[in-house]
Amino acid sequence: MTTQTDFEIFLTAPPGLEAVLCEEVRLKGFKRPQAVPGGVVTRGGWPDIWRANLWIRGATRVLARIDAFHVKHLAHLDDRARRVEWAAVLRPDVPFRVEASSAASRIYHAGAAAERIGKAIRETLGAPCDPENAGIVVRARIEHDLCTISVDTSGTLLHRRGHKEAVNRAPMRETMASLFLRQCGFDGSETVIDPMCGSGTFVIEAAEIAARLNPGRSRHFAFEHLATFDAQAWQSMRDVRRESPPGVRFHGRDRDAGAIAMSRANAERAGVTDRTDFQQGTISELEPPEGPAGLVIANPPYGTRIGDKGKLVPLYRTFGRVLKERFPGWRVAIVTAEAGLARATELPFRPTGAPVPHGGLRVTLYQTDPLA
Repeated sequence: MTTQTDFEIFLTAPPGLEAVLCEEVRLKGFKRPQAVPGGVVTRGGWPDIWRANLWIRGATRVLARIDAFHVKHLAHLDDRARRVEWAAVLRPDVPFRVEASSAASRIYHAGAAAERIGKAIRETLGAPCDPENAGIVVRARIEHDLCTISVDTSGTLLHRRGHKEAVNRAPMRETMASLFLRQCGFDGSETVIDPMCGSGTFVIEAAEIAARLNPGRSRHFAFEHLATFDAQAWQSMRDVRRESPPGVRFHGRDRDAGAIAMSRANAERAGVTDRTDFQQGTISELEPPEGPAGLVIANPPYGTRIGDKGKLVPLYRTFGRVLKERFPGWRVAIVTAEAGLARATELPFRPTGAPVPHGGLRVTLYQTDPLA
């Protein structure tokens, strides 16, 4: 087993956005992060686990990889699982559950592997196994006969910041919004406008980044129920405030009054009301605010999700026309699953990266340089 002060930490990301997350992890000072399929690998101890959950905006969850060993059959797995130092990580009074996966291995039955590991934990530690309701999840990944044991330290997925109680249809997850903002080169110093803001995710994320607010400041995490948890050290870490003075403002527009009400309520819960401005309005009414050009970013409806694709073409055409006429110097980014709708804007998009999964679809971020 690895030491308690230096083990592998895995931050999961949507496939296709690993490099974007890696850059965020690097800029936050984590040790030698490396982008790998499905996320980012770094190393550290338990305080680094806490920091990753508290600080990192783009990660879906944070896993502590506590052991790894080769296994050939279930009896072998049973023996090796009993040698894991479970008491160093798990508490005997906290229920757990085991989730397993297997690929290209002699142990091919993931359910049987999970049962063996769960039995080993029960009989060596005494902790109760609750497959339905336990908040502590032990994950076993068996690949090419190598079994990697991890503990999910996040619990509820990290896009659940604890601020967005009100959502509209097909919302953008906060974690993905932050990664798309990073892809657009946003660092908190420029104005952002979302003309189809829905429940305000892009605008609120941008405001939080500018305010240097930790994304995990308002929620709890699974690691608070592990044997490694130090409540006093964690509270000291949470109490650090890095909020910057108010600067640029972030603007959301939507034709739906209910969406604007939701956005304002979510911004108030997030503590960024003083940095955000939400107003009802149509695309054809959109005007740039005073001040330097910045970023227009939107997650418009794209047919396979809400409405009919053919009916959406006029919306995209109007969007492109308004931006070209009124927003010189601004960069534009849209997220859509439909290349045809992106082309309907007639905006000069740069070559795109690979689509990424979102809400059961594969979406692409389309970006322009500053408009002429």
